[in-house]
Amino acid sequence: MNRLLSAIAFAAHKHRDQRRKDLVASPYINHPIGLANVLANEAGVEDEPVLIAAVLHDTIEDTQTTEQELIGVFGKEIADIVMEVSDDQTLSKAERKQLQIDHAGSISRRAKLVKLADKICNLRDIVNSPPANWSLERKQAYFDWAKAVVDGLRGVHPALEDIFDETYRLRP
Repeated sequence: MNRLLSAIAFAAHKHRDQRRKDLVASPYINHPIGLANVLANEAGVEDEPVLIAAVLHDTIEDTQTTEQELIGVFGKEIADIVMEVSDDQTLSKAERKQLQIDHAGSISRRAKLVKLADKICNLRDIVNSPPANWSLERKQAYFDWAKAVVDGLRGVHPALEDIFDETYRLRP
């Protein structure tokens, strides 16, 4: 548990100036904590590296954190999971989205769990507190893209996949 708390503190510091895109601009840290919560408390995942990677999953993409920094603080095992779920920010948004679909089936079991939880949390956010300027069509397109990614992750954790399917049924 100490390592998980360290990861939460690390992520909170790294994301300290970031906000979600919802109407009330929720603190960004709520999102990675939400992933760990879905994994641990809804899906029964007890694998500590997965929970830690879930908390850290956006640090590479959305902050100045480097892979070497993650290795130094949390070790290679956790850094590898985070790197597997991190998009290459030098690519266009369309390329990044397509690569998530293309690579979903080939990432590690642990990375698949984090990716599944991320899609669940993102869909829930779109339903409950959507980005302020998103049209209905954009919300629907995100749901459909998330499903295409998750279809490549299937077979890793049936209960987590059921949670995704339940969430997908809320598609606007």
